[in-house]
Amino acid sequence: MKTYWVYIVRCADESFYVGVSSEIDRRIAEHVLGTSRTAYTFTRRPVTLVYSQAFSNVDDAIAAEKQLKGWSRAKKHALICGDWDAIRRLAKSARTPT
Repeated sequence: MKTYWVYIVRCADESFYVGVSSEIDRRIAEHVLGTSRTAYTFTRRPVTLVYSQAFSNVDDAIAAEKQLKGWSRAKKHALICGDWDAIRRLAKSARTPT
């Protein structure tokens, strides 16, 4: 069975990049080495893997990637730290109309 990974890397400028790959070690190495000049992470190296989650279904992995890309920086940070209370709080504040 193939495994698909959703991952977050922290860039040198403290931004986060969210991606999905079936070969996470190779993909992270590409980010670290800067193999693509057009990649978001190329000018923001070095990068560090700070979060990954495995999926057995590619559609589930892609859905999770899209969801994470829509999250605020604070919510991504809470996920990286495993702070589920903060994630719930931030989710509620996002739903509250201003």
